Amino acid sequence: MNLKVISTSIIGFMLLSVVAKAQLNNGSAMTLQSSQQKDTTGKKTNTSDWKDFQTRIYYRKIYSRKILFTDTTLHTFHRRMFLQPWFRDLGNIGSPTMNWFFEPEERIGLTLGYHSFDVYRFNPDSLNFYNTTRPYSVFSYQLGSKTEQIADFLHTQNVNPSWNFAAEYHKVSSTGYYHIQRNYHDLCNLTTNYFSINQQYRLQAALVYNKLQHDENGGIVADSFLSDPSFADRGTIPVWFQNDSYNQKRSAVTNVFRDVSLLLVHAYTWGRRDTLYSEDSSQITPKLTPRFSVQHRMQMGDERLQYKDLSPDSLRYAALFQTHFNSGDSVMMVQRQFYFDNGFSLNGFAGSLQHQLQFSAGFGVRLDKFKTDYVTGSNTKDYISNYLTGEIRKEALQKNEWSYAANGKFFLTGEAAGNFKLQANIGKELPHEIGNINIVVQQAINNAPYNFLIYRNAYADLSQSFSNKESVTKIAATVYNEKLHAGLGIRNNILANYFYLNALQQFDQYVPTINLTQFWGRKVFYFGKWRLDNELIFQQKTNDAPINIPSLAGRHMLSLEKDVFGNAMKMATGIDIRWHSAYAPAAYSPFFNRFYYQDNYTISNAPETSLFFNFMVKSFRAYFMVDQVQHLFTPTVISSQGYPIQSTMLRFGFSWVMIN
Repeated sequence: MNLKVISTSIIGFMLLSVVAKAQLNNGSAMTLQSSQQKDTTGKKTNTSDWKDFQTRIYYRKIYSRKILFTDTTLHTFHRRMFLQPWFRDLGNIGSPTMNWFFEPEERIGLTLGYHSFDVYRFNPDSLNFYNTTRPYSVFSYQLGSKTEQIADFLHTQNVNPSWNFAAEYHKVSSTGYYHIQRNYHDLCNLTTNYFSINQQYRLQAALVYNKLQHDENGGIVADSFLSDPSFADRGTIPVWFQNDSYNQKRSAVTNVFRDVSLLLVHAYTWGRRDTLYSEDSSQITPKLTPRFSVQHRMQMGDERLQYKDLSPDSLRYAALFQTHFNSGDSVMMVQRQFYFDNGFSLNGFAGSLQHQLQFSAGFGVRLDKFKTDYVTGSNTKDYISNYLTGEIRKEALQKNEWSYAANGKFFLTGEAAGNFKLQANIGKELPHEIGNINIVVQQAINNAPYNFLIYRNAYADLSQSFSNKESVTKIAATVYNEKLHAGLGIRNNILANYFYLNALQQFDQYVPTINLTQFWGRKVFYFGKWRLDNELIFQQKTNDAPINIPSLAGRHMLSLEKDVFGNAMKMATGIDIRWHSAYAPAAYSPFFNRFYYQDNYTISNAPETSLFFNFMVKSFRAYFMVDQVQHLFTPTVISSQGYPIQSTMLRFGFSWVMIN
């Protein structure tokens, strides 16, 4: 990782805290003396300003005013956190993932192009910005067979009612059932969320660090080993990157992805000011109805993927390039992107505080620096781009309200000139017993990612060039009825000049227009204490489109859910089944850390079955389960060619909420 980026990010984050503290001190004179009286309620809180309030923990997304609450449900607590709802890994938690329910890559402007680990990574734009009346911590831990471990720790608290900070850390570690397929990930983020007492200044900032290490075994040599009794120990099945002479526990071939990013969004607002008094007039609360604001958004980051083979075999690379390796040779390539994005916007507001319409216009400058190191040399490209942004938005902050939004980003200059993304949506939060509806339309024009254009090591140059930009159009509608416990959705994707990795593991572009229609639905049936939860997806694509998806997939869960021991404990126990129709799955290329299209290998798996027991006592939730039960009676389920999933395994996990 670039040390300059790390040091700059840390210094920047410290400066943000200083700025926020300065704002806090400047506004402290507005607090009445009565707010500094001793707390006589006997309740522990972050600050005496909250002494009369009950515990309240909520969060918002970075560009939203809508209040959201943490998930404490028990119904699906046993399911793997990173693979919901339709993701599939390579048979070991932490490995690259693909999505049964196809989603085009989200990108605009210039990108590095590595996305196989996205489901595990923290993303600054999607983090939670908390507000809590008491220090709030959550510790979660999951343990499975073959030393599979997932640990998660979150702590957040308010310095005062206007200033919150939060820290979160994920650890994912698993050696897997098969030879040399270890995964070892560290992921963390820091956030701060500040509003000045007069509510005119707002600051939200996030620092994210992700490091994901994946040992590549190339997949097992043949599926026939799975039915051979002499290989009951899955770790003894031969794999393509065997290399026993190198290391018995680690692969000589690894992909390591690291990224660090700092995001700062702050704004100063003018508007109509009011003062709200408590019933006994002992406390005052400033109220601001915004009318105009100036916002600054700055994001900088560094992404890097390192491919390394310390014991290369010429046969391993025969399909990509021809060479002879001597003892001590290695294959190595590092690709990275440093970016700095600086944007300003002017925002207007109309209407009352609870029903506000916001409209904005802005511009930005972005610097992108790409570099490929391949031992014998390097390739560097620098780009500067300018872009315009615009948005109109009204959120539904209460039930039975319409929400609508439209936004766009247009690149005017630089390598990304002509790229844009337009999105519009409209929805309504209906009364509780009915549900909600939502309609989304999106159009995007994108460049090929950097790793499609330049790929080079000391032995081969596999670079490409593409003259056409990719076009992605999406139209989607969803409706959910809470009274019927049912939801339906439809999405139509239209793709032209689609970038993909073809069956020869070459960077390619499919010029004809692809039409992909998707349906999904969910219905929950209640029979007393029993619950039957059903989810289905259906997908239909244009013939010959280079996309690997199952036409039909489903998930069904039958559970008994009730209170026991005099309502002291809640429990949910039952069976969870997941399945898909026969299809040709995408193959995985360790050399490019990407899935590629193939149509020669088809899988028809037995339904994956799990038995689970979830329970909750106060703020403590836990589960015990037997996963992949079907392997006791049926052949091993295959994720992708050469990559079978885990054998029958035991899993245990818990989540403990601690409120001071």
